[in-house]
Amino acid sequence: MSYERLENCPICGKQEFKNFLVVTDNAVSKESFVIVECENCSFKFTNPRPDEASIGAYYESDDYISHSNIKTGIINRAYHMVRSITTRQKVDLINRYSHGKGSLLDYGCGTGIFLTAAKKDGWEIRGVEPNAKARAIASEQTGEIIAKSLDEIEGEKFEVITLWHVLEHIHRLNETLEQILSLLQEDGTLIIAVPNADSHDAQQYREDWAAYDVPRHLYHFTQPTMKRLLKKHKMVLEEVLPMKFDAYYVSMLSEKHKEGKTKMISSVLSGLKSNSYAEKNGNDYSSLIFVAKRK
Repeated sequence: MSYERLENCPICGKQEFKNFLVVTDNAVSKESFVIVECENCSFKFTNPRPDEASIGAYYESDDYISHSNIKTGIINRAYHMVRSITTRQKVDLINRYSHGKGSLLDYGCGTGIFLTAAKKDGWEIRGVEPNAKARAIASEQTGEIIAKSLDEIEGEKFEVITLWHVLEHIHRLNETLEQILSLLQEDGTLIIAVPNADSHDAQQYREDWAAYDVPRHLYHFTQPTMKRLLKKHKMVLEEVLPMKFDAYYVSMLSEKHKEGKTKMISSVLSGLKSNSYAEKNGNDYSSLIFVAKRK
C-alpha cells in the first residue's frame, strides 16, 4: 500500500494546512485518516491518502453501493426506494438546461442507472467508469460500451456533462476537471453533485459523518470552496440545488458509525434537522448540486 501527501492546496496552491479531523474508514479498512484544512481558502482534503495505484483496495466491499445493485439491509433498501425519484429529478434537471435531447456524458457512472434513464428519455449517452465491476453492470444496463477512462472518448463533445458524487474521488482534481471541460460544448452545462461539509449533519456527526468516507473521498467541499474551484477553471455558477434525501441516508450511515447500529428514529430526526437548518442557512444541505457554464 502506497500513500501520497499533498504539499499544495488543490484549489489555491498554498502550503499552510491545519489538522481538521481524524476519521476512521468504517466501510473497509478501519484505518484512520487525517482531514486537513487549508489556512488560506479553508478547503478540506484527506492528507496523506492512498495513491492512485493503491486506492482500488478501499473500494473492495460489497457495501459500496455505487459499484453494485445490492438491496439487502435496511440502509440499502432505503437507498433503492428513493433512487427512482432522484434519478427522475436528475433527468428533469438535464432537460431543463438543454436545448433538446442532445449528447450526455456521465463521468463516474457507476452501474449506469442514471444513464439508462437518460437514454430512455431520448438522450444520446456516454459513460465513463473506472471500476471494472460497475462498468460491466453499466454496460449491461445501458446497452452501450462504457469507457474505462476519459482518454477513450477524447475529441468528442457533449451538451451536458454530469458528475454525481464523483469529483470528491478524483486524485488529479484539476487535471481531470480540465480534461472533462475540454469535452464540453461551448454552450454546454457542467453538473456536479458533492457532499457538503458545512451541512448540519456534518457538524452534528463530525468524525462519524458518513459522507467524509475516507479515504475514498479525497476532498470535502463546501459552497465557497466549490465556487472557488469552478472560478479557477473559468466556469460560472448558474445554480445550487439541494439533494434533500441525502440528509436521511447519510444520517442512517452516520448513526451506524456512531452507535454501531442503524437507529431509524434518530436518523429521520437528524435528516429533518439538517434540511430545516439548510432552508434557513444559505442552502447548506447535506449534499448539493452545482450547475455551471463557461464564462
